[in-house]
Amino acid sequence: MGIEAVMPHDNIMTTQLNRVVNWARRSSVWPLPFATACCGIELMATACSRYDLSRFGAEVMRFTPRQADLLIVAGRVAVKTLPVLQRIYMQMTEPKWVISMGACASTGGVFDTYAVVQGVDQYIPVDVYVPGCPPRPEMLIEGIMAIQKIIDSDNIPRDPDGKRRPLEIALQPTYEPAAQPLDVSIGAT
Repeated sequence: MGIEAVMPHDNIMTTQLNRVVNWARRSSVWPLPFATACCGIELMATACSRYDLSRFGAEVMRFTPRQADLLIVAGRVAVKTLPVLQRIYMQMTEPKWVISMGACASTGGVFDTYAVVQGVDQYIPVDVYVPGCPPRPEMLIEGIMAIQKIIDSDNIPRDPDGKRRPLEIALQPTYEPAAQPLDVSIGAT
């Protein structure tokens, strides 16, 4: 039963054009996966029938930047692949959004080396950060739902030149980490 069954035959329905455009955009997000490590496996699992990414209109993975509007950076990014990532981002059509999936893409993760980029947000604007190592498919789906909320509200901040600024939304983990047997300190030798 659709809306046409509820409405009388001769009625006219009005709305704002930008709401219709935003509805169409949010219902047909086409992601471009930039998967380089174990997060890529979780990204592939998100598209399987168990998690059914197609119910969000994002099942059409595009491998060309000119047809995609959502870049999902999943996994670590090496310094040598950074120019490729930047070129892919520049070739995507506007409006475009970026999800940084996993600890490696967001902060470099456990790879604190000269060869791994310590966060892709230093080089391309990131809208949604999905935490985890690797994050579960449910977290990526929640990240896509956050992108859909951004599209729905159409509150895309712009800088003085008219280019879009990243929104930098961070999702909170949905689990409580277990207590560690040893004290962990950052930067200890």
